[in-house]
Amino acid sequence: MNETAATRIKNILQTVIIQYIYAGEPVGSGMVSKRHIPHLSPATIRHIMSEMEEMGYLMQPHASAGRIPTDKGFRFYVDSILKIKELPQAEREKINARCQRSQEIENIMSDASSILSSLSNCMGVVLAPKFDNVFIKHIEFIRLGRTQVMMLLVSNSAIVQNYIVRIEEDLKQHDLERMSVYLNSIAKGLTLRKLKKKIIEEMRKEKTLYDRLMAKALKLSKAALDEGKNRNVGNIYVEGKANIFDQPEFIEDAEKMKLLFKTFEEKSVLVKVLDKAMDANGVQIFIGPESGFDEIRECSVVTAPYSDNGNIFGTLGIIGPMRMNYSRVIPLVNYTADLLSDIMARR
Repeated sequence: MNETAATRIKNILQTVIIQYIYAGEPVGSGMVSKRHIPHLSPATIRHIMSEMEEMGYLMQPHASAGRIPTDKGFRFYVDSILKIKELPQAEREKINARCQRSQEIENIMSDASSILSSLSNCMGVVLAPKFDNVFIKHIEFIRLGRTQVMMLLVSNSAIVQNYIVRIEEDLKQHDLERMSVYLNSIAKGLTLRKLKKKIIEEMRKEKTLYDRLMAKALKLSKAALDEGKNRNVGNIYVEGKANIFDQPEFIEDAEKMKLLFKTFEEKSVLVKVLDKAMDANGVQIFIGPESGFDEIRECSVVTAPYSDNGNIFGTLGIIGPMRMNYSRVIPLVNYTADLLSDIMARR
């Protein structure tokens, strides 16, 4: 393929995608020629669009209709054509004001999903920090009775979780306080995930055996954390579902809408998608079936993790139709993730 042909394909694909993002309808060769590339005739453009269809970049939904981009076409556009612009200052200020109006972690996450939704006209999603990934600030054992003890953990970012474990031997509160002091000494500067490993390492060391109470503290904490491991799933905050259901490609297909509605209500797929993007560096873009979940194969997902000094807390993103405005969505997700990282680091 010579350079001229390649350039024409890029120009036509960009034109079709921009027009399709704007109107949500198939784009014909006449419109491309008249409004965007007047130096090429409709017949020439129609021939090139036919070639692009064979290449998998475009498809024709109906015999007499124009063409629309495929997921492959969108992927080529995002990777090779799209130019990302900086987020306007006015929108940065809106995000800052919305996400920093509260000190409560739940409100911050909810506000972030809301502002992502309102500024993108898609669905905003935020996966709250998983407790395994946050730094431990304080540990405390509390006696609930002769057979139960509660292990209370507080993170640096003020997230609190408790774990209740049954015990065979009655422990007095002053013994539990000594155990708490010991665990706080070994938990300093660790995430919960690393603390679990540290506890196992300490249990293997013979030096802990000299103090029966400290050995008991390790066993008790391990039992509590093992008991609560299945609860270690971050909450997900979702705003703007109606924005997706208002899009013509879903309004016209009742089955698509029904499947999406069920998926968004159950939220488990959304958690898995954001979880999948947890270890990525920077913005991740899943176009259509690239997410790996059939339930949202008609959507695109743009995500980014938020973190503190390389320790990833959670993920946020925007979900919308494949014809979402990527040039707007990508910097929006990136900026909001950076802001949440700053907020979490200051807590």
